[in-house]
Amino acid sequence: MSEKLQKVLARAGVGSRREMEDWISRGRVSVDGKPATLGDRVEPTQAIRVDGHPVQIASEEQQICRVLAYHKPEGEICSRTDPEGRPTVFSRLPNIKGARWIAIGRLDINTSGLLLFTTDGELANRLMHPKFEVEREYAVRVFGEINDAMIQRLRTGVELEDGKANFKKIKALPGEGINRWFHVVLTEGRNREVRRMWESQGAVVSRLIRVRYGDLLLPKHLPAGGYAEYPLDEVNYLRKLVHMPAETQTLVKAEDRTERRRRMASMKRAVRKFQAAEKKPSADKKVATDKRPAADRKSSRKPS
Repeated sequence: MSEKLQKVLARAGVGSRREMEDWISRGRVSVDGKPATLGDRVEPTQAIRVDGHPVQIASEEQQICRVLAYHKPEGEICSRTDPEGRPTVFSRLPNIKGARWIAIGRLDINTSGLLLFTTDGELANRLMHPKFEVEREYAVRVFGEINDAMIQRLRTGVELEDGKANFKKIKALPGEGINRWFHVVLTEGRNREVRRMWESQGAVVSRLIRVRYGDLLLPKHLPAGGYAEYPLDEVNYLRKLVHMPAETQTLVKAEDRTERRRRMASMKRAVRKFQAAEKKPSADKKVATDKRPAADRKSSRKPS
């Protein structure tokens, strides 16, 4: 049975369906040695290549859908590589054979919190698509004078450069002053949408944390820079949310409380080690040396 090429590539974990449509349009995909075009359908026996590399195609029944929760810290970008050399979220994820992690949406460099990854491009595509109205909840600290009229406008909708936008829910947390915390809920993921909505009211977002995606909360035990793979129940919750069939297999092993604590402790050590390695100066950088005479250097030391 033939299927759309972009759907087959997404299921193989090459990327999301939208990414695959873009790659096909740019001539990066071939089928049986010929350049592919949007709208092509393929059979399981056909040879598919991306950038000249063969793609291993598995049926939906053969592929195991995996989903990760990642606690993104500020300062990381959501691209696989960066010409400026900035750290990316993908550098911390576990390596897997025969598939790759696909980000379910994005968080900008100054936003932290829950970022989901999956090996199933079709699942990623559906969870990101506005028609499924999957909720994303953020804790946001806002700098500026906020009044009831502003809150009402954010609920009913404000005009942005790319169209009207509104918060499905908005709740002020206890506190006073011009630096206040709110919890807001959206059902789409436009670029910098939360920040731009507050800016439309003359306020500035000074901190932004995603705390929930659907019903999945940012795990309290998960350190910034750490990840945890979801068991089958949570994977199937997400699949049901976007009208996909349930998964029957998982690679996540059941563990008791002691094992979970050990794993989290090990992850925290790994995160600290990773952060320390990032802070070390590279070997090609020159180390500054003190060129003063030895007598002058001695005189600047603290007395013992």
